[in-house]
Amino acid sequence: MPRIRARLDVLGVALFTSAALTFTTAPLASAASDPVGTAPLPLTVEEQRLERAVPQEILRRSGFDAVAQDFVRALEGARSYRQAERAVARHGSALWERAVDRAQGRGQARGDLSRDDDRPLYWARLGMTAGLRQWQPGFDVTEAQRAQLLDRLERSSRGQDSMDLPPGNSVKRIVMTGFDPFTLDRDIRISNPSGATALALDGTWVRTPDGPARIETAVFPVRWQDFADGTVERTLRARLPEADLFTTVSQGRVGRVDIERFNGAWRGGFPDNDNVSRTETVPVADPASQPQWTLTSLPYEAITAADTGRFPVYDNTSVTEIPAGATAPVVRPGGPTPGSTARAGGGGDYLSNEIAYRATLLRDRLGLEIPGGHVHTPVLQFGAGNTTEITDPEFVQNRLDIIDQVRTIISVAAGSGGPA
Repeated sequence: MPRIRARLDVLGVALFTSAALTFTTAPLASAASDPVGTAPLPLTVEEQRLERAVPQEILRRSGFDAVAQDFVRALEGARSYRQAERAVARHGSALWERAVDRAQGRGQARGDLSRDDDRPLYWARLGMTAGLRQWQPGFDVTEAQRAQLLDRLERSSRGQDSMDLPPGNSVKRIVMTGFDPFTLDRDIRISNPSGATALALDGTWVRTPDGPARIETAVFPVRWQDFADGTVERTLRARLPEADLFTTVSQGRVGRVDIERFNGAWRGGFPDNDNVSRTETVPVADPASQPQWTLTSLPYEAITAADTGRFPVYDNTSVTEIPAGATAPVVRPGGPTPGSTARAGGGGDYLSNEIAYRATLLRDRLGLEIPGGHVHTPVLQFGAGNTTEITDPEFVQNRLDIIDQVRTIISVAAGSGGPA
């Protein structure tokens, strides 16, 4: 029997105990005698959080608690790299489809968590990546091959490789992206309304004055290195030329929606989900032609003027820059000045700003003249006084209201053409 079963029985598959984490994250004495590439890899900081009570409760109360175990069984049954590759693709895609179906009311509602919850997808995926990282097959797998399997699992379980925009001139095509939960060391209960919106809208249709529009979505990790490795460009490069509109979406400030006018080429260093910090110019291909700023092409005047929902919507033009010839950063409420160096876009200097920068830079480098830019949702808040429970009625209603408002914003944008 492959060694992964014994190891994951100790881990309880998705339920990683503290003792097990200490064992699995330490170097293994037997690694030197293992075939090349078959020794398990350490769990990431993100995966190590899975042992805590809150993630386990989320998985149990959503019916996603057996996802990692089922995936591990499929890996155990693989007798070659190709078979393992097929298992990864099949189970990764199935997880995304299951999360989308759950969010959109299809299939059996297992558990008592509301169907709009994005967190089961996040924590189930981490159980799967942890299982793949700890996998010890009975055949040689190189380090590069394991990395390829992990990449395939990430992409397929995020909807990044399954955006299917319909052809023809009778429909509009919309690309929308969301994010995983983040700042989990502050509050591990956190949900990200942008990820929940991506699940709720994937493959759905909205009405516009010009006819129906189809929305296809994907979710991205909150990790600096994935962005440096080009995950945004790899996902969107083939989709944007097919699209009539795109919007990247993330969680922003309390009580408001922001349409971010300017995006800056700067990483501010805030720790990501692996507790890694990066402070640098946004790394992109061909940095010699890299602009300091990119601009939204969403119809921000139409969006801010429309009645889109509960939360006020703002055209946010503020940035932080180092003016030309200066050395100290200053805030510019009206946008960047000529020749300045970016230190924060309207969406800040974290991965929200970076995905907007990368997507709009890709738009420009592809020579596309389509509406596109970033929407910052309100912070998703728990009900007053709830500091321990993983959900409550106000929390659910807040998330539903945000999802509905983003859907309406997208509809308004799709029916309004380009920027003001």
